[in-house]
Amino acid sequence: MTHLRQAMLDELHRRNYAASTIVYYVKNVEQFARYFKRSPDRLTHTHLRTYQAHLLRQRKLAPRTVKLHVCAIRFFFNKILQRRYLLDDTPYPKVPRRLPQILSPEEVSCLIAAAHSLTHRTMLMLLYSTGIRNAELRHLRVQDIDSRRMLIHIQRGKGGRDRYVPLSPTLLTTLRVYYRWMRPKTWLFPGTVDGWRADKPITPKVLWDACVVAARRAGLRKRCSPHLVRHSYATHLLERGADLRTIQLLLGHVEVRHTVLYLHLSQTHLQAVANPLDTLTISGPDTARRTRLKHQR
Repeated sequence: MTHLRQAMLDELHRRNYAASTIVYYVKNVEQFARYFKRSPDRLTHTHLRTYQAHLLRQRKLAPRTVKLHVCAIRFFFNKILQRRYLLDDTPYPKVPRRLPQILSPEEVSCLIAAAHSLTHRTMLMLLYSTGIRNAELRHLRVQDIDSRRMLIHIQRGKGGRDRYVPLSPTLLTTLRVYYRWMRPKTWLFPGTVDGWRADKPITPKVLWDACVVAARRAGLRKRCSPHLVRHSYATHLLERGADLRTIQLLLGHVEVRHTVLYLHLSQTHLQAVANPLDTLTISGPDTARRTRLKHQR
């Protein structure tokens, strides 16, 4: 292990970054150095700009992914090498803001009903009834289910923040059936090692497979993922009268501006606004003069 790699690991651990972030940052700096075939401390912001163009043009990475690469390399320059480059010297790519797709309540019912197994069914119901993130669900413990208070304790979520979400009676019924069958000890959804159950969380792929397989069995054409179910949960809450502040707390958003997104997805809110065109008194389309462009022969 080089002294630069060790220095970066120490700095990331000292700042208490998430384990996944540490792995991602170190890996990205290694790829950056490997591209130019030289030690990263011999590279500058000019190399970063060239590398950023390579990621966008040649590798065709999404702008959001390229932004994460830039974040890792900027951390290395600023915190490890103590080079205080301005943001203009190491710019982030512009990330387009696209609205996510959501599932209708009927599609969610079909998704859950088409689950491949009881484990997948329980996972999908947990996703939709709590809006929990992939990593948060994978690290749920048996003791986090509080059936007396009808709450689920999500510990060390994104940013290391804890929160509580309500426990649905319908979900509790399924959880009890699942518990009597699986008998998990520590983790609610235990993983495997060499095909045998182990006292460790499941991998991210397990939850992705649960969504993809169920969507295929249900005949859904939308690209289903755990985060799509989370978006659907938040949008359906909004359509049923929940306020944005409550949804923000349930989702674990730091700022309400991240939750405002669901106003664009809520059919109830979009249709509740009176269209100004409908307030005008205008003649019907039959009174309009009709013209037709000539076709080229």
